[in-house]
Amino acid sequence: MSQLLQTPFFPSSTVLRRSPTTLHRSTTNHLVVRAKIREIFMPALSSTMTEGKIVSWIKSEGDKLSKGDSVVVVESDKADMDVETFYDGILAAIVVEEGGVAAVGSPIAFLAETEEDIEQAKSKALSSSSSSSSSPSSAPAPAPVPASSPVESQPKKVAENVPVAVVSRHPASEGGKRIVASPYAKKLAKELKVELGQILGTGPLGRIVAKDVEAFAASGSSSESVAAAAPAPVNTVAAGVELGSVVPFTTMQNAVSRNMVESLVVPTFRVGYTITTDALDALYKKIKSKGVTMTALLAKATALALAKHPVINSSCRDGNSFVYNSNINIAVAVAIDGGLITPVLQDADKLDVYSLSRKWKELVDKARAKQLQPHEYTTGPFALSNLGMFGVDRFDAILPPGTGAIMAVGTSQPTVVATKDGRIGMKNQMQVNVTADHRVIYGSDLALFLQTLSQIIEDPKDLTF
Repeated sequence: MSQLLQTPFFPSSTVLRRSPTTLHRSTTNHLVVRAKIREIFMPALSSTMTEGKIVSWIKSEGDKLSKGDSVVVVESDKADMDVETFYDGILAAIVVEEGGVAAVGSPIAFLAETEEDIEQAKSKALSSSSSSSSSPSSAPAPAPVPASSPVESQPKKVAENVPVAVVSRHPASEGGKRIVASPYAKKLAKELKVELGQILGTGPLGRIVAKDVEAFAASGSSSESVAAAAPAPVNTVAAGVELGSVVPFTTMQNAVSRNMVESLVVPTFRVGYTITTDALDALYKKIKSKGVTMTALLAKATALALAKHPVINSSCRDGNSFVYNSNINIAVAVAIDGGLITPVLQDADKLDVYSLSRKWKELVDKARAKQLQPHEYTTGPFALSNLGMFGVDRFDAILPPGTGAIMAVGTSQPTVVATKDGRIGMKNQMQVNVTADHRVIYGSDLALFLQTLSQIIEDPKDLTF
């Protein structure tokens, strides 16, 4: 994480800043340094992040910190990340509680160098919180805190209070099939050998946070007592959805919303193409047992076609110029709890399908755990979106900002076709529709690219090299 915060997007100097130091010369001519207080700011964890949500505080007020310690887990627009401190000191005051939202660059806590500085740090925190609460833009942010604070203050009673169990499942957890927990809570659960599925979360929207794991482990709750409380979540309506309710966007949904609106200013066009997949399907059946995925095969085929048509791999960001990208990085859309993200298969043309498949599985696991690093989802000028596994035969995808083209892949299905000798035959075919930036890519460019892609898929001998 410390390396992450030192990238050009968010240098470490934007995370922690020292308040002005007061110097006083004593009668013995020695310099005495007083009130060394540093503000801990909400870091920019990606180039598109404008605000972040506090998932959980790993450290508590009064804890002594050493340089490199993880202090807080922040939910950005794409992932949950541990934020480290760059200084030694004492966590004197927390300004933004768990579940609260803060703009990038605003203080979320204060760090004191010595115990004597704690009181002054707390007074600074009070003045900071009061000034932020008076701001119209930040006024709505504290609203979720009162609702969750009573539950968090008495974690040991969660398992005993059956009504709480009904509302403590995360609405994006698919009825409890997938556990939503902070990265630190997952790590702590492994260390304490606690099953996350037995814990009722008290964090934002029912997320399991570190306090829940610690409380569950400390209470020594037996599996029998948990089993007794287990029927309660069954009473939730439609996997936690309350009909008629108004639900605010999550941080990720806000990011998706901004990107979709931004995409409207890009002039796009769409081209469809039908590709016969008999040979690709046969290859997939042959090597599927070796861990190869269809996503990896499609990405490899697309990468080889992009290598022959570099203009399709280009991108325009400023409206005045475009870049012929030197690397073929393919972003692939993945649906996750509460949103959508596009992990990137980097240098897809240079990796074999076996390495691509392993890399893809790793990226999907990290995406669903909200642990992707920015370079793993922001470096793809060409994107793939595949709904074929759902039986969708064709669809159009919206072009994400900063990409040159996105290809929507439908399912492969048996189709009656006319053979070259004039007879009627049956072949497996799929429909692909490409949405492209018309400022850079033209119709003939896209048609030639799709012809090449079709040739590679219909004769896939090069995909396994």
